[in-house]
Order: sequence, then C-alpha cells, then structure tokens
Amino acid sequence: MTSEFPQTSADAPLEVAVIGAGFAGMYMLHRLRSAGFRVKVFEAGPEVGGTWYWNRYPGCRCDVESLQYSYSFDEGIQQEWTWSERFATQPEIRHYANFVADRLDLRRDIVFGVRVTSGRFDEARNQWTLTTDAGAIHADKVITAVGCLSSSNMPQIEGIDSFQGRTIHTADWPHEGVDFTGLRVAMIGTGSSAIQAIPEIAKQAAQLTVFQRTPNFSVPARNQPLKEETVAWWKANYPDLRKTARETMRSGTIYDLPQKPAMGTDPAEVRAELQARWDKGGANFAYAFEDLVISMEANDIAAEFVRDKIREIVTDPETAEALCPRDYPIFCKRICVDSDYFATYNRDNVTLVNLRKTPLERVTAKGILTSDQEREFDVVIYATGFDAITGSLTRLNLTGTRGRTLAEKWAEGPKAYLGLVTSEFPNLFMITGPGSPSVLSNMIVSIEQHVDFLFDLITHMRATGADRVETTAQQEEDWARHVTEVAHTTLYPKAASWYMGANIPGKPRVFMPFIGVDAYRKTCNEVAAKGYPGFEMSGGTAGTRTAARG
Repeated sequence: MTSEFPQTSADAPLEVAVIGAGFAGMYMLHRLRSAGFRVKVFEAGPEVGGTWYWNRYPGCRCDVESLQYSYSFDEGIQQEWTWSERFATQPEIRHYANFVADRLDLRRDIVFGVRVTSGRFDEARNQWTLTTDAGAIHADKVITAVGCLSSSNMPQIEGIDSFQGRTIHTADWPHEGVDFTGLRVAMIGTGSSAIQAIPEIAKQAAQLTVFQRTPNFSVPARNQPLKEETVAWWKANYPDLRKTARETMRSGTIYDLPQKPAMGTDPAEVRAELQARWDKGGANFAYAFEDLVISMEANDIAAEFVRDKIREIVTDPETAEALCPRDYPIFCKRICVDSDYFATYNRDNVTLVNLRKTPLERVTAKGILTSDQEREFDVVIYATGFDAITGSLTRLNLTGTRGRTLAEKWAEGPKAYLGLVTSEFPNLFMITGPGSPSVLSNMIVSIEQHVDFLFDLITHMRATGADRVETTAQQEEDWARHVTEVAHTTLYPKAASWYMGANIPGKPRVFMPFIGVDAYRKTCNEVAAKGYPGFEMSGGTAGTRTAARG
C-alpha cells in the first residue's frame, strides 16, 4: 500500500514533510511516525531507494563493504537480512531498501511520483508551503533527505544536443537496460561511475572509446561472495562493531587502522604494507599509514605505488602513462574501487582518448570531434558525475525569510550549522547537508546520526512548545570556518574535486564536507546535551525562548 497525496492547508498542515525516500527519508519517517508525528514523505521516483533506484548503470556497486553499508537501528533487520557479496551490487541494495520498507510498512506514508518544485516559508504561521507537480503541501517543518549525489551533471559541451545516436547519463540509466552488442560506444568521463561501468560495457560493445580529461586513482575491490562464517561473525558482534564505527572511525567505516606514519618507516616495510592492502582490496588501502593525507611526501609514496601498479597492468606504455594521475594527491578525491578497470584497456576493442593531448571540441551529429579527428558512435554515455552535496538542495527552489532562494543565499558557498540548518530558513532541516561528514563517510552511519539528532531536536521542540527553530548567520559562519580549518590540516583542498564543487562551472570553490565522523558526532552530542545552543527556538504566539541561543 502506498500513500495518497495528503490534503493539507495552512490551518491543517503536516507536522513534518520529508523530501526523498532513500535511506535517509525512510529512517526519518520511521522515527517520526513511531513517535506519533503527522509526517509524509514525498518521493519523485516510483519506489524507495533514492540514488540506488536511479543509478543502474552496468557494474554499479557500493564502495563500502555491504556488511557495514546497512542500517543498525533495528536488530531484527540486521539479523534477518543477509548480504551475498563483499561489495553489494545496485540491484541487491535496491532489494534491501524495499525489504526495509516492507518490514516497517513505510509505503503507507510515502507519496511516490511527486516532485517538489519550490517552497516558501510563511513568517506569520511559522510554516512551509511546498509546491509539487501534484499540488501544494503545507507543513510546519521540512526535512530534506535528497542525497548528496542525486543531481546529475551534464557537461557544457558545444553541440551536445546535435548527436543523432543515443545519449545516456550514468545517473539516469534506462531501467530496461541497454544492449551494446555490435555498437560503437563513447564514454565521456573516468570518475567512479565510469570506472565501474567501463569493464562491463567493454565485454559487450563492438568498440568502446573512453574520453578522459583527468585520470583517477583506483584500487582493486577484490570483490567475492561472503562466506557464511563471516556473515555469522558480523551478526554476532554487530553491537560492538557499530559502536566502533560510529565513535572511533574517521569515516564511520571499520578499516585496519594504521600503526605508524610512512615517513620515518623503512621503505621496504612501507611498500610491503601497501602491497598487503592492495592485495586485500577496497578503500582499506587509504588507511595504511597515519600521514597519507597530511604529509605530501608520504602521499607521494602511496601515489607512486598505485602508478606503478597501473604501469604493470596496462600493457601499452602510452595508455598506462595517460591513466596515471599526477596533478593532485591520492585520497583527496574519493578513492575509486574497481574490478579489472585498468586491465580493460588491454582489450582490443577499448581505446583511451587523452583529452589533455587532444581536447574535445564539440559533439557532432555522428559522434565526437577532438582536436585531431572526428570519431563516429552509435551511443554516447556521459559519466560526468553530479552537482554534489548542494545541487539537490538548491534545485528545490526554497525561499526563506529574506526572499532569497537557497541557491541565492549560497551563491558564494554553502554555510549550514552542523550541516543541519541554515539561517533565513527556519524549520528547514537537512540530512547530510554541507558542513557534515556526508560523502567523506559511510553514508548510512552519517544518515542514522543525523536522523537521530533531528528526531531528538524535534521531539524537544514538541515537549517545550516551540514552533520555530533557526540558526544565525554568525553561527553558521563560525561552523563553516571550522570545517575549512579542519580541511586545511589535510591535503584534501589541494585537489580540484567535487568535494569543492570544482566539477561544476561557476560553482564556488568551497570544501563542503566535515572531515571526521567521530569528532563530528562528539560535537553534536555536546550540542544536544547543552540544550541545543546554535539552534534558536521560539514557542507559540508568545515567542518565548525555549532553548539556549548560540
């Protein structure tokens, strides 16, 4: 059973409207509904899953191990669900999302096929009116659960609409699938989605030509079916493992933590440790030594190790060198995890076009023109990523108390206190917004932490009679400065990454995520324990303050 579009008015609003039915929206609904709030979730797609519903390109997988990329709030769900592989595929994750929705009977409060197109805050009523393609929604509070990687980015290439063949974006893959047999295929981009898709498409296409501007570091996944004893051990030890991930891990994912810095360690020992982690597979490689993201010298050692591996794997020397990243530190863009990506370039039907040497000039009716030649294709695939972290928020066209949209307010860069609230937008809460760990973490760990914090905050408002909560420009400015200061203790800002909005023309270059799940959680816990300083609350018509001002 799914929910019908609710009948609301300014006099009979929802208590909470949640936008998005991915893992964040599902858990937020469960918590609020269990406490008796009148809440509905509005989802543009026809089912739950969020990014795992929309992204269906060949080879699509999670790069966090499946035993950790899952909810921890319900012990029954933890014990009943069993993952099949070390790194779960998109279909399995989608199946998991539907399993949870069934288990908790969530669909009766989710309105599917409804897209929020704009919203405005009513000062007099302390209430939001959201405009959708199915009608208006009135709600006291709005919670965005729209995901950090949900708004796809189509590049600004001359002639992009002139191509007469088929055009596909990896983030909007045809749900019926695509048969590439006998086709000439172009892939533009070599980020995470492309690195997963290229080996699979190459198995089918007559010819696959990859257009690369910036090569990416990638480490092998070493994916494999999970052994029964491994699953049983995790299930038996989940309470302690989850506590470890939340409270002691920078990323919210359990890795083999480093024991020493690379600098000052015998070079042979350093190489042996890197090799062991390369052999084990996964992002565990990034945690080999304590100083890999704070020392350029240490970082260079790990980067050159990976470049050496690329040269070993790829048989054509020119192609190998083109695939070797050189202009940014390893780990400072999201490290990719692959299955036979580099080896795919040894296939006779795969060609790499280095756009640093022969720039892309335009898309033509027949294919793609670079500075040296025009190549003809039947299909052009854009693996050009997302307007990350802020894109899905600004595209909601929400207008706050000063008549500015969120996009206008964030024109010089996003600022949000704890990544949860932003000034001028009362009663608007963001799950995994800018200024929170979000994409630098196991997303489900961060989602659960944000949902729990917001649930406690909203419950506190109900208990104290507060009908409005907001933060100040100074509070969010101070937090943004702290996020930046933490980032600059590392090498992260040295990479022109989507963490900084560098993939979107005109987007301000601001390092958006907070580094450190453990430190962030501690800060949030302290804020809650002190009565939510930084969150200004007012109650009823009297306007009495019900919590400490920040």
